Amino acid sequence: MNADTSFDPAWLDAQYNNRALVPEHGPILERWARDSATTRKQLRHALIDVAYGHGPGETLDIFPAPLKPDTAPAPVLVFIHGGYWRSLDKADHSFIAEPFVKKGACVVVPNYALCPAVTIPDIVLQMVQALTWVYRHIAVHGGDPQRITVVGHSAGGHLAALLLNCMWQQVHHDLPPDLVKDALSMSGVFDLEPLRHTPFLQGSLQLTPADALRASPAGMPAPYVGEGRGVLVSVVGGDESGEFRRQNQLIRQAWGEDAVPVCEEVPGRNHFTVVDALVEPRHQLHKLLLQMLDI
Repeated sequence: MNADTSFDPAWLDAQYNNRALVPEHGPILERWARDSATTRKQLRHALIDVAYGHGPGETLDIFPAPLKPDTAPAPVLVFIHGGYWRSLDKADHSFIAEPFVKKGACVVVPNYALCPAVTIPDIVLQMVQALTWVYRHIAVHGGDPQRITVVGHSAGGHLAALLLNCMWQQVHHDLPPDLVKDALSMSGVFDLEPLRHTPFLQGSLQLTPADALRASPAGMPAPYVGEGRGVLVSVVGGDESGEFRRQNQLIRQAWGEDAVPVCEEVPGRNHFTVVDALVEPRHQLHKLLLQMLDI
């Protein structure tokens, strides 16, 4: 982004409208929904639409790890879907669970209310509520509340970064400061100001200057990195727009290499197929997440 293009409406639409940039997005989203329905049938112990709150969209799906005698609690993978905070659903992303459950993880996929019925800061607070519920209740489902990794795509990548940086003990005194051990953001948006000026998003997001500022991870101090508290891994598809690749670099520039030690482009992947890489056993992104989960 430069002075000539920063708030040019046509340029912003061209950079941020991923469905227009990827004409084959329709079949990809249909495949995700189809594979997700299959996953929910195959993982027979899954718990669907568990309430983590009382508001619209405040439910989550739990895919427990296989129960084995005398085994330690499973690491917990929380996956947050994308859709520009205004579309898609957890039901479209159950497919994420299958390969990681087979490796021994407990996978949680939360929903959230969608814009314009709510604001992005509202959604952030919903995700804080969801992670609080996971921390307090996941042990009942075989998960280890001391080993929570958050993964998100696009809008979910933005939310994952914020959850890593959350001051949990200000949420409630019984929550540990390192509730989220580490996070993986795929195609995340870390500076929301350009979206305020992007025509195809303005009507649904209704971002105010104040909301864009307070919900932008790149404008916040870096999270504390220390013993027991991990880092943000930030990746973007190598075939994504220049703005999405800039956003990926921006979070490392803002938070530094200690907090963001991995900041990479995934070759040959667009905004949607980068998610596919996460569940491909031979792909480096899949292997990277297994390392983060320590399985």
